[in-house]
Amino acid sequence: MPALIPDAFPGARGYLDTATLGLPCPETLAALSRATEDWAAGCLDARAFDEDVRRSREAFARLAGVPAACVAAAGQVSSFVALVAASLPAGARVVAPDGEFTSVLFPFLARGDLDVRLAPLDRLADAVGAGTALVAFSTVQSADGAVADRGAITGAARAAGARVLIDVTQAAGWLAIDATSADYVVCGTYKWLLSPRGTAFLAGTQEALAALPALHAGWYAGEDPWTALYGTPLRLARDARRLDLSPAWLCFAGTAPALELIEEVGVAAIGAHDVGLAAQVRAAAGVPENGSAIVSLPLGEAACERLRVAGVRFSSRDGRARLSFHLYNDEDDLDRVLGALALG
Repeated sequence: MPALIPDAFPGARGYLDTATLGLPCPETLAALSRATEDWAAGCLDARAFDEDVRRSREAFARLAGVPAACVAAAGQVSSFVALVAASLPAGARVVAPDGEFTSVLFPFLARGDLDVRLAPLDRLADAVGAGTALVAFSTVQSADGAVADRGAITGAARAAGARVLIDVTQAAGWLAIDATSADYVVCGTYKWLLSPRGTAFLAGTQEALAALPALHAGWYAGEDPWTALYGTPLRLARDARRLDLSPAWLCFAGTAPALELIEEVGVAAIGAHDVGLAAQVRAAAGVPENGSAIVSLPLGEAACERLRVAGVRFSSRDGRARLSFHLYNDEDDLDRVLGALALG
């Protein structure tokens, strides 16, 4: 199984750590190079970055299946989760998976006055019932790549009259985002969406977004940011942009071409490629198939060292080796893993 874009990612050989940080595509590197050169030359045009933010927002909106007016842009997922947490009344019950990534959990726990209840991911739907105000979970778990049953969890939330927040950071790029099935979808773009760290998005329904307070509002949340630099009155954007944070300019310059590349290749094709490679490792290791691009293996230090010696870049999470396959990986990467672990 060859890489989907051969030779476009020079650092991809043996790189199985996209779940930590995706590799930049050539178009992203070129955009960052132009921006840094202009910066160094003293001719950087700050207003020009608005086009990068617009392209990034619109590309994410297309991937998510929602209008761009329903997408807010910021730098980190937790800032958006915090707005959702702030919108809840004291004592509201939030149900989330046990072991969920803390950027999804901490904003609710930090409130100190919410009823946060945890349950195993595979029984999360059963934990939702009368009195639940919000269900928050990641489509794909960061620690082990487990894929949530979105349909069952969302169905249980709807039956209970609860809203749904889904983090797609470990899924977007190889698995459909499908923001139309949730109230809030948050996403960091620096993993499977191949973008610089420092861009994130929130997509949601108009009704759900309207319930969020613009607690972080700054000049870029203005209806016309460049005329909202000073003084009163409050003049926020009338759509999801009222929740924007001032953008990290260079990060968005690199994000726009990365998202457009994912669109061009196609999420379905990428997913089939990524999961196909991961499935071969699971089959060889005797691990049950779960449809994920992430493989979690209970390896000892000796086995992990053999992977490193074979030139495999991976990460360790929750006491297990985490291998993640993406569009730039190929049979050579698969053979490195199987050979190092004597699974071939």
